[in-house]
Amino acid sequence: MDGILNVLKPPGMTSHDVVQWIKTILEEKKVGHSGTLDPGAAGVLPVFIGKATKIIPYIYQDRKIYRVEIIFGKTTDTQDRFGKVIKECTPYFSLNDLEYSLNVFTGAIEQKPPIYSAIKINGKKLYEYARKGQNIEIPKREVVIHNIELVHHDLPYNAYLNIECSRGTYIRSLCRDIGEFLGCGAYMGFLLRISSGIFSISSSYTLEEIEFKYKNRSIKDILLPIDFPLKNYSKIEIKESAKKSLENGNPIYPQGIISDMKKYHKGTFVIIYCNEQLLALGEILYDKEKERCYIKPFRVLK
Repeated sequence: MDGILNVLKPPGMTSHDVVQWIKTILEEKKVGHSGTLDPGAAGVLPVFIGKATKIIPYIYQDRKIYRVEIIFGKTTDTQDRFGKVIKECTPYFSLNDLEYSLNVFTGAIEQKPPIYSAIKINGKKLYEYARKGQNIEIPKREVVIHNIELVHHDLPYNAYLNIECSRGTYIRSLCRDIGEFLGCGAYMGFLLRISSGIFSISSSYTLEEIEFKYKNRSIKDILLPIDFPLKNYSKIEIKESAKKSLENGNPIYPQGIISDMKKYHKGTFVIIYCNEQLLALGEILYDKEKERCYIKPFRVLK
């Protein structure tokens, strides 16, 4: 089986748990996911099966949208509701104050990831330092908050936000930072990922629905094609005579290409087909000596 499932991850499972569940139910060995969700979070989790696992590093999922509950007046060591409360403060701020803070944190910002995260420093994951009580300097990194929408509030206790952000953004840390800005502290109470790149919650499926489809031999009804998340790549068709050479990882020159190479320039990333079958991902390069462009595959889907 080769393709992608748009899974609606339930709270209480790790992303790895979901992958293991899919492996067991579908009886597949090669299964992976993109865009890790915290165990307590729910929402969109793209799961890749078979040959589709090979494209995971190359898919474009820069923009993500979350629905989050932010709870004011307390700070926890994990920055979410599962952590230990380390600070309490009675919140005193207005709706105008909250709206102003949301504007402050919109755009390109510097963010320090939480200590309870899987980011590696010096070869170890941050949560490994945290569990041993070891202090470690966590460098800030730039992320982009494209938009924050205030959906509902019960101030000064909590608020629900829709956040559109770049990949690599920690919503827990954003909640912490907003709380610190308002002078009362805050933590993340609830998190739902509404979309991840091209994958949307409106077209996602629960684990129970996936199991039902598989047992009723209709899993193909919800299995997305491998090229579904590769819309940002240009499509190139090659000749049947060049197929074997491509599958061996060799460059493909104009004589083996059906598509008009004049439309492409050096550095263009492409998805390569033969008879409408996706074979590889590649890049357009330029041969100065022979003054021609050619395709260099960097991931062959064999």
